[in-house]
Formats: sequence, structure tokens, C-alpha cells
Amino acid sequence: MAEAEATKGQVADAVKGNWVDHLAPPATRPYLRLSRADRPIGTWLLLLPCWWGLLLAAAADSRFGLQGLWIAAGCALGAFLMRGAGCTWNDITDREIDASVARTRSRPIPSGAVSPKQALAWLVAQSLVAFCILLTFNLNAILLGVLSLLPVAVYPFAKRFTWWPQVFLGLAFNWGALLAWTAMHGALAWPAVVLYLAGIAWTLFYDTIYAYQDAEDDVLIGVKSTARLFGDRPKPWLRGFMVAACLLMTVAVVLALADTNILTLVLALGAPWAMGWHMAWQLSRFDHEDTQTCLNLFRANRDTGLLAALFLALAMLA
Repeated sequence: MAEAEATKGQVADAVKGNWVDHLAPPATRPYLRLSRADRPIGTWLLLLPCWWGLLLAAAADSRFGLQGLWIAAGCALGAFLMRGAGCTWNDITDREIDASVARTRSRPIPSGAVSPKQALAWLVAQSLVAFCILLTFNLNAILLGVLSLLPVAVYPFAKRFTWWPQVFLGLAFNWGALLAWTAMHGALAWPAVVLYLAGIAWTLFYDTIYAYQDAEDDVLIGVKSTARLFGDRPKPWLRGFMVAACLLMTVAVVLALADTNILTLVLALGAPWAMGWHMAWQLSRFDHEDTQTCLNLFRANRDTGLLAALFLALAMLA
């Protein structure tokens, strides 16, 4: 009986044994599922570019301290909240589409667990708490944080008018690279912009893999994606995104750290190298017809981003 109650309303692609289904108070579960708290990979993918920007700025400025610790923690809290708010907004706008797709019809809104009005109230609550955290950063970072709402608002509609909705996801998900650099460094600079572009290329890589899960349903309902655009020949495109991500991150590191000591620069260059090897490993196992493999590889990108963060952290400490 307890197990049945815990899994009541569970979303189809939730991580098995997740804390929401087993530990969260029952009344909160539909809202936490709406925020994808039962699928933490999205929070990681939003957070990691923040940490890249923070660590690269810290390595360039040779400082971290309490300011860096708070920015790292604030970005983690903000990523959880804004990922939740973004997913809530996505589910509000996509509720009719989600009801037509096997993988998504169990989500809280199409399943009836949460009404659109309740979801909107939850969206506002998450956004307000995230804004309070943002207010602890400097003015330039605050302005960038407010500006980030534009790509977040546009993304859910992108698949209706372009074959490249993953670009819009990349614009939204990697904004933290700009914001965290600015919060640490004080002002936006070219290394952060190039790092942001590297993140967008990475997003094109992992979200194309993710999109292959829904390719057949997307054809039926007329939703566009890079998975549909690339069809049966995705690997050359994915390889191109991988190369672009690694080259752009390399350029960002050199721009930021060219004037630092050689050990700092070499360690930081390990970030795109390690990231590239992990993406190449994913490509070697990718099968666009195997939906479970697509999901597993998509989730593996947490480790891709963490590897880059690890080398940037080592560079900062050098």
C-alpha cells in the first residue's frame, strides 16, 4: 500500500527510486514533479555552465573566497528554482502537446494532478524566490538575470516555428555562464561570451540525443526538432557539435587565462579535453533507434559538464 501511494501520479520518465516519489509529502509531489525534481539532470545541465563561468572567472582573477562560495551556492539554488520555473512554464504552454505524447501524458498538468492556474501560481512562487537570490549579486549580474527571462519565455514555442528549438534551449540553459562570470568578475567579458557559445553547442549535442526519444510522436503531432531534421544521419551533426563545444571552450580558456601562469592554463585546457573525450564516448554508444540508450546518454551529460568543472576548479587552485 505504501509503495502504491508513493508511485501514484509518477511521471513515466522519472528516475526510479527518486526522492520525490518516496520522501516528499504527498501534497507536494505533483508540484515537485511539475518542476522535474524527480528528474535532476535538468538542474545539473542548467547549473554546470554557471560553475564553468564562476570557476573560469576565479582562475582569471586569482581569487574565490567567500564571494565565490556564495555565488556557487546561489547558482545551485537558483538553478533548481529556475529549472523548476522553466519546466512549469513549458508544461503550461505544452499541455495539449504533452497529452498527445506517450512519454509526457503522465505529467501533472495533462494527467489532471495540477490545474493550469495552480501551475501558474507555482511558477510565480519559484521565480520570486530565485529573484531574491539574484538580488544578492552585483548589479550587472542582476540585469543579466532579468534578461535571461526572454529566452526562457520563448523556448517552449520554438518547436512550433523552427527545426532548431535546441538552439533556443541552449540560449536559455547556458545563460548562467554569463551571469556567474559577471557575478564573480564584476562585468561581462569575451571569455564568458565564448564559453556561453560552447555551452550552446554542448546543448545541441545532448538535447538532440534526448529528442530522438520523441521523434516518432513529433512527426504525428507536427512538432519540429533537430532529431527530425537529421533523421537517420545524426552522428555527423553530433560530431560537429562536439568539436564546436570543445574548440569554443578552448578559446574561452585561452582568452581568460593567457596572462596567468602556465600551470593554470594547462589545467584549464583539460576542461575541453576531458569534455570532448566524454562526448566521444557517448557518440560511440549512441543508437538513435534505441530510446532507452538515448535517455541514458542524455543523463550522462551531467558527468560531461562535471569533468569540465573539475579541471577549471583545479586551474583556479593552481
